[in-house]
Amino acid sequence: MNILVLALTFLAINLDFFIMMLFLLKKYPFRSVLFGFMAATMLLMVLCFIAGQLLESFLPEWLLGVLGIIPIYVGLKGEDEGEGDVQAKSPFWIVFGTYLSVCTGCNLSIFLPVLLGKSWTTFAVSLVVIAILTVLAVSLINWVDQKKVVTDVIDRFGEQLMRICYILIGLYVFYDSGFIAHLYELMVGHL
Repeated sequence: MNILVLALTFLAINLDFFIMMLFLLKKYPFRSVLFGFMAATMLLMVLCFIAGQLLESFLPEWLLGVLGIIPIYVGLKGEDEGEGDVQAKSPFWIVFGTYLSVCTGCNLSIFLPVLLGKSWTTFAVSLVVIAILTVLAVSLINWVDQKKVVTDVIDRFGEQLMRICYILIGLYVFYDSGFIAHLYELMVGHL
């Protein structure tokens, strides 16, 4: 798996939640935010990988490359997701529930095509990379929380950057799955 694509996917999926995390870090301890975010992210990645394994056993990988249209659609359409009403007793469960209510759709629609066709070993490496990125992201957001200039830039350009990332991820899924190569062979074969 391409680590850069995995990192880009992680950033694109979570860019809007990073803004929300600024507020969560103001209200709850760093460790609760970190572990709530990490647990929810890992749960969704496992669900995506298992769903991908099931789909792959029934359909050829190049055909599943069509799923690349999902991140492209999300990038072109955008999403207006609310924070959701999460009721829990501990900060961990509040962060966990908030993340699931806000980001489940994006995670499932974006990570499923990215993890499709990957081996268990590659998936395990992907989990480690995402865990490291999670720690780095929460630490960076905790630091950014102190910098007004950065939050102003994210507020101004965050939506556009997130959309560009989604589109690039979708195009990568088309390429990586062999979907583009298969279409090319079909078109050249009929000439």
